[in-house]
Formats: sequence, C-alpha cells, structure tokens
Amino acid sequence: MKKSLIIATIMASMLSTSCSRTAQRAEADDDFNYHVERFADIEVLRYKVPDFDSLSLNQKILVYYLTEAALWGRDILWDQNNADNLAMRDLLEAVYTNYDGDRESADYKAFDTYMKQVWFGNGIHHHYSTDKFVPTFSRDFLESRIAALPEGAAPANTEALVELIFNPALAAKRVNQAEGADLIASSANNLYEAGLTQSEVEAYYNGIKKPGDLTPVSYGLNTRLRKVDGKIVEEPYKVGGLYSNAIEHIVANLDSASVYAENDAQRQTIRTLIDFYTTGDLATFDKYSIEWAEDTDSQVDFINGFIESYGDPLGMTGAWESIVNFKNIPASERTEILSGNAQWFEDNSPVDSSFKKESVKGVSAKVITAAILAGDAYPATPIGINLPNANWIRAAHGSKSVTLENITQAYDAASHGDGFNEEFVIDEETARLLDSYLFITDNLHTDLHECLGHGSGRLLPGVDPDALKEHGSTIEEARADLFALYYLGDPKLIEIGLLDSPEAYKSEYYKYILNGMMTQLMRIEPGKDIEEAHMRNRALIARWAYEHGKADNVIELVERDGKTYIRINDYEALRGLFGKLLAEIQRVRSTGDYAAAKSLVETYAVKVDPVLHKEVLDRYAGLNIAPYKGFVNPVYTAVRDAEGRIIDVTIDYTEGYPEQMLRYGRQYRSL
Repeated sequence: MKKSLIIATIMASMLSTSCSRTAQRAEADDDFNYHVERFADIEVLRYKVPDFDSLSLNQKILVYYLTEAALWGRDILWDQNNADNLAMRDLLEAVYTNYDGDRESADYKAFDTYMKQVWFGNGIHHHYSTDKFVPTFSRDFLESRIAALPEGAAPANTEALVELIFNPALAAKRVNQAEGADLIASSANNLYEAGLTQSEVEAYYNGIKKPGDLTPVSYGLNTRLRKVDGKIVEEPYKVGGLYSNAIEHIVANLDSASVYAENDAQRQTIRTLIDFYTTGDLATFDKYSIEWAEDTDSQVDFINGFIESYGDPLGMTGAWESIVNFKNIPASERTEILSGNAQWFEDNSPVDSSFKKESVKGVSAKVITAAILAGDAYPATPIGINLPNANWIRAAHGSKSVTLENITQAYDAASHGDGFNEEFVIDEETARLLDSYLFITDNLHTDLHECLGHGSGRLLPGVDPDALKEHGSTIEEARADLFALYYLGDPKLIEIGLLDSPEAYKSEYYKYILNGMMTQLMRIEPGKDIEEAHMRNRALIARWAYEHGKADNVIELVERDGKTYIRINDYEALRGLFGKLLAEIQRVRSTGDYAAAKSLVETYAVKVDPVLHKEVLDRYAGLNIAPYKGFVNPVYTAVRDAEGRIIDVTIDYTEGYPEQMLRYGRQYRSL
C-alpha cells in the first residue's frame, strides 16, 4: 500500500515563536502576492522559490531539465483519471478560447468556473472527493458554442462528451470506496479496462504474487489491466507501451538533466529511472528506489514517476507525479535531529515490541524548497512526502522524508486574517495557544509523520503489504499521524531542542481534534459520506479519541449561542489515547488484520452527523474561506548564448492560472 503523502489542511492563521530550531514563518513580503484566483470551492495561490538564485549554474540547469521532465508527464495523469479527459479538455478549451459572446452572462460565468474546476482536478472529477463536477451552465449554451467553433476545433466524439458532462449517471465517481460496491466496476478512472470487476482484479494479483517473497515488486504500479481473449493482461506504461510519447519526452529531459547531476550517485539514479521508463520493469524501479533513497548528498532532488495509489480503489496502480526541489539547508536542521534520533523513537513507541523494528536503517529527512509541482502533485500538492513505498526497501535501505516548507509558508501567508479562529476556536486562551505554537507544531507534525511515522514499525513475516485492501491507505495515514501526535507531546522534543515549551503540543492536538471532528466537514457535500483516505484517517482518530475519552470527559462538545465548539479538558489523557490507538493501528497493519481495519474505518471514519455537518457548512459560509487550495507554478526560462549553451535560468512568478493551464496544454501535449 502506497503511503507517502500528507495532505495540507486549511486552518486559521498560524504564528511562529522564537524557538530557534523549529519551523520559522517567512518574513512578510509586501511585494509578493500569494493570491491568484478564487472560484467554486478552490483558491489558487502562488509559491515563492527562495534561494533559487543562490544555486550554482549547473544546479539551475539541473532544476530546469528536471522541471521539463516533470511538465511532460501532465497528460499521463489526465488519461489515468478518466479515458475521456484529454478529449474533454480539448473540447472545453476550444470553447473557452474561441468564446466571443457576453462574458457577463450567467451561462458563461458558470462555464468559466467549470473549465477552471476541470483544470484543477486534472479532469472531470473533483481532485479530493472524486465526484464528477456538476455543470451549472445550460446544455443549450454549450451546444451552441460548440456549433460556433471553427471547423476541426472540436474532437470527433463531441456528442458523447456533452452527454458525459450532463448525465450524472455516467462516470459519477472516479474512485468509489462505498462499502458493498464493486470498487473497480463503479470507479470511473482509466486504470482498468471497462468491464473488469473487483473480484477479477483481486484474483489476478493474488495469482501472480509469490507467497513468502521478502522483496516483492510493487505489483500493478505502472500498468493498466485489460482482458484479451478472456484472460487478464497488463499493459505497461513505458517507452513503446502505453503513454510512450509522453514518457519519451520525460526520458529525453532526464537524459539532459543527468549531464548536470551533482555527483555520480545522482547521475546513476537518473540513469536507472530512465532504464525503468524504457523497460517498464518493476525490479528496475526497485533498483532506482534504492539508489534514490541512498543518495543523501545531493542538494537538488526530485520525484518522478508512478507513485501514489490513492487514485486506485484497490491501492495498486500509481498516479503519475513529479516534484522538483532543493534542500533548505538551515531549516533541515530540525529534520536531521529527528532522523538522528529515529531509533530512540522506535524503541519508545507504545506499540507491541513484536511490531517494532529492531534496527532503524537509513532514515533521512530534510526540509525542501519546491521548485515545480506536476502531475498528481499539481495544482493541489502534499506538504510532506516519505518514499520509497516498498516496506522491504525501507527496512533494508532506508527512506527519505521531506517537508515542503515554501508550500506551508504560502498556505500560512494566504490565511492571515481569515476569521477562522474567531468562528471555531472555543476561547481566547486556546486561540493564543494556536497563534503561539501552531505554525511550529504543524511543521513538526509533518516532519514526524513523514520522517518517522511511515518509517516506523514492521510487517510480520509473510504478511501481504496489500492485505488491508481498500482500507490500507486510511490505516497507514492514521498510523503515521498517530505516531506524530503521540511524540509531539513527549518531553524528548524539548530535550533535543525542537520545542521550547511543554505547552506547544497542545496547539496541534486542539487543531487536529477540531479538524477531524468538525471543520474538515466543510469539504463534504450535504448527504455525502467521508471517502477520501486522509479525511477518513483524521475522522477515525478524532472520533475514536472522543468516544474512548468520554468516561473521563477528555474531549467535550460545548454548545454556545447555537454553535458547537471543541474543548479539550485533559491533554495528557488525550496523548494516552493517541498512544493506545497507535498500538492497535500498528497491530492491524503489522498482522494484515483486514476485519479490524474495516471495523475501525466503518465505525469512526465514514458517516457524517447531518446536523453538525450543516452547522459547519453554515458557519464556514460566513467566512468565505475556500476549502481547497492549490498553486500555479513559477516559469523557468533557459537563457542561451549564441552557440545555444545555457548561461542562466531565470524564474518568473507572473503567469496567471488560465494562462498557465492553456500554455501547458499547448506546450506539453503528448497524448
């Protein structure tokens, strides 16, 4: 089960303290406008890339070619998300760019919003809920605009695409996790040929896995399943296979990047990734993952490939993504302290000793500056990453954990003065606690989640990494979150200089419970269940802690003036509850206890109280805070001399959201 992401949650203003080794809020930059555009439930922001100009010329060129490799993978994700996405994008963009009517009309404004939603979702489904977007413009409006297009501007299957937009029964859910449904047949992604069933897919993978294999490849990571003459076959994503044209462009830019690698280890890692793209061989991907994890000397780094499997209801196939970055050396001090103490954290974890690693190997962690976001990491992006995903690689060769601090700083800068604290935080004392410590503890929570949480514990011998099936992602994210929450309250963090107050951890505890029980409901439509893995994880932890702390009134729901608030009466007892749940979640993961995983998720993580949900939505409506945020990328330009040699790489932040999306569609169209 893939487990590398931690997704940002939208919270109130988060102010840092003077703590010397913790995350520090960037100085205010009056000349930099983080806000780009707001539509529907989404706000698009910019992020800065501090210190890019301090890189050497070779490092800048390396970043440039890696960003080009990243951007050439865009169409892969669109096609993975739904088989009609690329044709749909062509149709909608043709209407958008050729429109010559009244731009103040209700239909056009609704179409403009729909276009921007589709761009943000990398297709016709919401990036988070995975529900299909609902148009609020009329069918007549769209059909009339299509009829007015120049000859050849619309794709051949226009009628089918229009029906897909307006028929709610078609492709309703990109990733369906509903209990009792056939999760393959009812999901509208393009990872499996239409007509395949969940039982067929599970039987296929069970048939090719090798019992007792201690170094299994990541089955299904880079393939699409289809049926030929009644037999299931895998179509690999590789040069000469599926997505060949896009992958050839990726490979060409990786090849150019390898010339400017910082050292031999990084150059070899890039060459091995090229070999993987060329052959599609998963054993080669494991070789690449090992080399990548062991290269801890390079300042410039990247991920590029089929990685996270949240888009697959069974957690098998990886969505294409890339993030190019370079190390934030001063800020990485705190993550290096954490990774240097990894064995202490493992040894002192509240889980059963049989589920602990006797020796924690190769845990490296750093704070990074993101230079480009692409594929499944764009426009919405994680704030932390831990890779490789394969448990046996992590155990034998270690892992890399990163926190994207220029992204968290952008979120923070954009949230100032949004009124969240005043609306949802129970009292001024708690608000001051959040203002004093939440920026620090939020970043430390990410560090602990990625650096140590995902890397902690072990599977018992013979346990299938995919044993928890559709609940695996939720359980894994809960495991990493609980590890981070438990240790945020440990005096060890003060001892090693990462916090300077025994009160600091309470800020993250309050935010987490408030978010898990209440405020994340702003992202769910009335009448819907919680479906996304990270939201289920947070609900599971918060609701479990509330229920199991009732006897001692650890967490209290307080009604005041018709509004519900969270009060935490005993933070130490709450930490104990986190430790108890961590022990159980680790047992479930280590033993592959599917029945227990299913029970935890279905009991605490899925259903929504409709009364509380309505209240949260109503209160948020008064704040006008976008539930979801994402980013436009900066634009990198290679400056060349008369002989064509790159003599500099410049960075520009002025490109707008529609402009970037349309340019990417023209410049990086490959499928």
